[in-house]
Amino acid sequence: MTAFTINGRAVEVAAAPATPLLWVVREQLKLTGTKFGCGVAQCGACTVHVDGEPMRACVFPLSGAEGRDVTTIEGLSEDGSHPVQRAWTEMDVPQCGYCQSGQVMSAAALLAQNPSPSDAEIDEAMRGNLCRCGTYVRIRAAIHRAAEG
Repeated sequence: MTAFTINGRAVEVAAAPATPLLWVVREQLKLTGTKFGCGVAQCGACTVHVDGEPMRACVFPLSGAEGRDVTTIEGLSEDGSHPVQRAWTEMDVPQCGYCQSGQVMSAAALLAQNPSPSDAEIDEAMRGNLCRCGTYVRIRAAIHRAAEG
């Protein structure tokens, strides 16, 4: 059994220690907002926070979550009121939307560490999140909007 906290709730799960956290989150805990994209930590669709740091859940082993605090898109806010989520809506960021939970989680982690990032800092923090629809200009604008409050 692996014990950790997810979205503020203590859980214990039975799975092999090497099982990617993504599959535990989606299949066992039924939190499907975190998406599978590439499976090799290159696209960012699976981004979650582990102790506040953005991690790619598709390659992060369940054993690494032991005793730690994991936050998924569902745990960012219950009602979509997190500043990044509000800015995403206001700036009409998503097109297909598939990458957006990972984008939002990476942006939230950035703003938690740097509440007023420059364009270059945003680009660097978000470079591991790919968007097939190419909404990068709106993503950057939404991060600036979220930083404003």
